[in-house]
Amino acid sequence: MNKYLLVINAGSSSIKFAVYQKNASSAHLVADATGQIDGIGSQPGFAVKGTDGAVLVERTPSAHEAHDHASVIAIIRAWLWEYLEDGILLAAGHRVVHGGQHYSAPVLVNPTVLAELETLAPLAPLHQPHNLATIRALLETMPSLPQVACFDTAFHRTQPDVAQRFAIPRHFADEGIRHYGFHGLSYEYIASVLPTLDPMLANARVIIAHLGSGASLCALFNGQSIATTMGFSPLDGLVMGTRCGNIDPGVLLYLMDRYHMDAQALEQMLYYQSGLLGISGISSDMRTLLAADDPHAQEAIELFVYRVGREIGSLAAALGGLDALVFTGGIGEHSPVIRAKICRQTAWLGLEPDESANEATATCISTHKSKVSAWIVPTDENLMIARHTLRQVNME
Repeated sequence: MNKYLLVINAGSSSIKFAVYQKNASSAHLVADATGQIDGIGSQPGFAVKGTDGAVLVERTPSAHEAHDHASVIAIIRAWLWEYLEDGILLAAGHRVVHGGQHYSAPVLVNPTVLAELETLAPLAPLHQPHNLATIRALLETMPSLPQVACFDTAFHRTQPDVAQRFAIPRHFADEGIRHYGFHGLSYEYIASVLPTLDPMLANARVIIAHLGSGASLCALFNGQSIATTMGFSPLDGLVMGTRCGNIDPGVLLYLMDRYHMDAQALEQMLYYQSGLLGISGISSDMRTLLAADDPHAQEAIELFVYRVGREIGSLAAALGGLDALVFTGGIGEHSPVIRAKICRQTAWLGLEPDESANEATATCISTHKSKVSAWIVPTDENLMIARHTLRQVNME
């Protein structure tokens, strides 16, 4: 009898999911299908594809049928029972953005854990409530199904205390205001595959550039997170699709005083109206900006690259040098132009790109003479969640 795992990644208006099959004779996991429901509560769309790209489902639920995350889980569950036939669903693994100070590893969810995770919602108000809503929906309809929370912050808990602190009154840090870092599941996956590319990378000083609509960098040493560009929230660090990245807090004070902007107005601007979209006035999509002839689009691209280059310098300082630079994420994996620009920004560290390899999106895109190697590694957060989930289930 086939055994399966369900992976769920819930956003504010969409739920992405994946189904993995467990090999009968080993712990090996095989991707079986991926899908998503977007436009929750407005114009929902439901689509599922097999691993070969074949469309398994494509339909438009009514807004009433998919009006919230609980109703969407019901749609996914109904499809899943039909799809699995006589198979067994072992567990569900969830991407949960925030694990706070105490959750440094994936955890099997129980009522106590769920209550503790809900207290972290103010630290990630745009993500945490939706992550937890899907867990609650499955708990209500399938109470015996094991569910595992996998945290985007957990991978960064290895950072030294000095890298996690803000220079604000100590009691704020004690209540949880500190650098957490995000994209941890992506970084953990990349760290797990680096030794298969080159054994030297297992113990090297590596910077991973996770570049997409959300973007950050992570400094690794011996496969562990040493520093990252994201801090208390996923707003910090690099320029992103619609997020501002690093900004002087004095700017926010000015906007509050001069324009009487409250927390809600600032949140809307910083999360949804800034970044590439805010600078260009055209789009948050790097592909659109690269194809545009508008000077504002070029300014957005140059600022994006400049900030990545500058932060690479900062993380190289934290590492005491640099042995390898790894590109991942939508932009990192698919844009030779952006990779080339960033490599030029990193030439001072000894990176010598191989232009033809970069254009061909080869795995290694540096020359054999380069002091710093450069790589393209597609990330797989879903597989990381599935692995953690299977491990937790086997521990029961």
